[in-house]
Amino acid sequence: MSACCGPGRTSSGEDPPPPPPGGRAGPDRSALDLVALAAGTFVMGTDDPRGYRDDGEGPAHPVDVGAHAIGRHAVTNTLFGAFVAATGHRTTAERLGDSFVFAGLLPDDFPPTRGVAAAPWWRLVEGADWRHPEGPQSDVAGRGDHPVVHVSWDDAVAFCAWSGTRLPTEAEWERAARGGHPDDGAHYPWGQEREPGGAHRMNTYQGAFPQEDRGEDGWRGTCPVGTFPPNGLGLHEVTGNVWEWCADWFDPTYYRRSPRTDPQGPDRGQARVMRGGSYLCHESYCWRYRVDARSANTPDSTAGNIGFRVAAAAP
Repeated sequence: MSACCGPGRTSSGEDPPPPPPGGRAGPDRSALDLVALAAGTFVMGTDDPRGYRDDGEGPAHPVDVGAHAIGRHAVTNTLFGAFVAATGHRTTAERLGDSFVFAGLLPDDFPPTRGVAAAPWWRLVEGADWRHPEGPQSDVAGRGDHPVVHVSWDDAVAFCAWSGTRLPTEAEWERAARGGHPDDGAHYPWGQEREPGGAHRMNTYQGAFPQEDRGEDGWRGTCPVGTFPPNGLGLHEVTGNVWEWCADWFDPTYYRRSPRTDPQGPDRGQARVMRGGSYLCHESYCWRYRVDARSANTPDSTAGNIGFRVAAAAP
């Protein structure tokens, strides 16, 4: 997948941590802020020739999704911190000692770091993790309501085990992200136009990527959850802000054979699906801030633009 979406680790060489110990209660259900969704049918994917064929965005196809609940917004630093305090969980980035940070968020005098050959705007920063999003000199003070980042798929699954939730399937995610919009082919939760009436409705990159983010949407880097208006189902920031892990293994050919009812993704794979785009998406390089766009990364990959939201059985 494109390195703009978040560089991947080839392999950490380590097994993921075990699930959190039993007997430690998760958060109050209200803290998860889940939105109940009735069963329904939608058209998944796109046949738009401007999309990324290699990502397997098509063919567009009808999908039936059962009733479930999904997070109104991405999991925040505050909520993830409660999980860590309750379980002692150490994230992949903490155990490995580094994670990827967008170079434009590092101070000018930051020590030299190793870059990604295919995407030199990504820097592998020692000491970068969920508590220190831009490296050891940074912290999340004042950013409790921002989405947690530098979390791997393994970390997200561990949080779900503690909170009595799960990651959404890719089909559940897209159906929820579309927000019940009547246009099956809409690229955004609100329709076809990215900035209707000139109004920014998501946190993406404005300017000459990767040299300058003008922050015309009000943000450089992550924004607090709930900053932008919700979609028709009450979900915030399903496009832009941070990439969100899904439960499924990724296969660019899956849509050609996926079942119509509650598809769960391939049985196996090397990378897990990510959805929604991030604050680094820019149309000149990564037109993936769409409800029908896909990306993926290895389960132990972490970066400053990757987070997650949770799902659960219908209440």
